Amino acid sequence: MINVGIAGASGYTGVELVKLISNHPKAKLCAVTSNSYKGKSLTDIFPSMRGFENLICEDLDIKSLSKKIDVIFLALPHKVSMQHVPTMLGNNIRVVDLSADYRFTDVAAYESAYQTHTSKDLLKQSVYGLSELYRDRIKTSNLVGNPGCYPTSILLPLLPLLKEGLIQPAGIISDSKSGVSGAGRSLSLSAHFCEANESFNPYKIGNHRHTPEINEILSLHSQQPVSITFVPHLLPLTRGMMSTIYARVTDTATQDKIRKTYDTYYGDEPFVRLLNKGMYPAISHVKGTNCCDIGIHFDETSRQLIMVSAIDNLLKGAAGQAVQNMNIMFGLDDETGLNRVQGPL
Repeated sequence: MINVGIAGASGYTGVELVKLISNHPKAKLCAVTSNSYKGKSLTDIFPSMRGFENLICEDLDIKSLSKKIDVIFLALPHKVSMQHVPTMLGNNIRVVDLSADYRFTDVAAYESAYQTHTSKDLLKQSVYGLSELYRDRIKTSNLVGNPGCYPTSILLPLLPLLKEGLIQPAGIISDSKSGVSGAGRSLSLSAHFCEANESFNPYKIGNHRHTPEINEILSLHSQQPVSITFVPHLLPLTRGMMSTIYARVTDTATQDKIRKTYDTYYGDEPFVRLLNKGMYPAISHVKGTNCCDIGIHFDETSRQLIMVSAIDNLLKGAAGQAVQNMNIMFGLDDETGLNRVQGPL
């Protein structure tokens, strides 16, 4: 049994982790922490969570945690995880960090979007947690930087085609939309019901902090600099995310080659589903699952490829992928504890 701790359990991602680990057949939830709700139970914080009355939020005391856990999920704000990770690793606690602190290999790229990094040496040790494409490295890692939600929805459709030279690295555009839970549980004007309800708007055009993360991974896999045009939007939904991605194909690309490439990369993957020709994802089809659905449209005349992906931003975009990474780190099947069946409504 894997003994698990969750830091930041009172946020939306944290509570998703609590639910997943509590139902995981090979993991035991041994500790949860929260600065805001120290001393309160998960049931106090989320009244819908009956049965968690004895799970009390505590301080993030690493020495105490090291005596009872094997791995910890850090659902902490960006720039906070780096304050704790070196000590955690020194106490033999394996880490899956859901903040951006260990997603980058390029310090300058991280600092352009966040702040000065205080444990730069660990960036060489951390592994990017895009499960399907970094599995071999995740298996042996003690520190995984879980990808952001937007990057997950964009990179899964793009990377196989970039790596195989089927799309051009220049001129890629992603028009992406997220539910309001992507903004987190803290109060903000844009997430206020009266502001978000019955509305739809872009935000942070040209300066969203996921852009450097996306560009770094695309550049690493294409072996040349890539700069995506990324336009995020806020949807009046609680959860769910969709990205519509546009790319020019190379001279050798055909629809058959594109579909075969996806099948090579994802045909045996339980959580990436390539839809049949003429079918496209819907947020309702992935909500509550760890799946990423991908649909494509290839215009032979214009040589333009349109890729559409949908994920649940709190699961495949956060907690679900984090548990998938834990499974890989501990030699379990990816699906362990994640094989939920999504109903039609």
